[in-house]
Amino acid sequence: QVQLIESGGGLVQAGGSLRLSCAASGRAFSAYATGWFRQAPGKEREFVAAISWSGGSTYYADSVKGRFTISRDNAKNMVYLQMYSLKPEDTAVYYCAVRRLRATMIPINPNSYDYWGQGTQVTVSS
Repeated sequence: QVQLIESGGGLVQAGGSLRLSCAASGRAFSAYATGWFRQAPGKEREFVAAISWSGGSTYYADSVKGRFTISRDNAKNMVYLQMYSLKPEDTAVYYCAVRRLRATMIPINPNSYDYWGQGTQVTVSS
């Protein structure tokens, strides 16, 4: 069974940086795409970034474009989210997720993803 485990979250001052990691089974990394989502208290889960299995296609939410970078290292079964210039509004639980089936475009709807990790807390203080 596919398992995803996020790490790298923590407390950081506004303007700081964090790198989140998602460790997954080999079968998960043979799937079509891996995405990062986040959810703050009282809000819906929202798309952050996604990357194709080959790493050739990426997509970012407008709110993080230019500040966050998604990458993957299939040899290590890892996907990363490098976050710069963090803002208090970035505070949330961050989840990685995997979609199994190929699609015309990388999906941003969380319902299009099949496997989820338990999340890692990111807190940005002002």
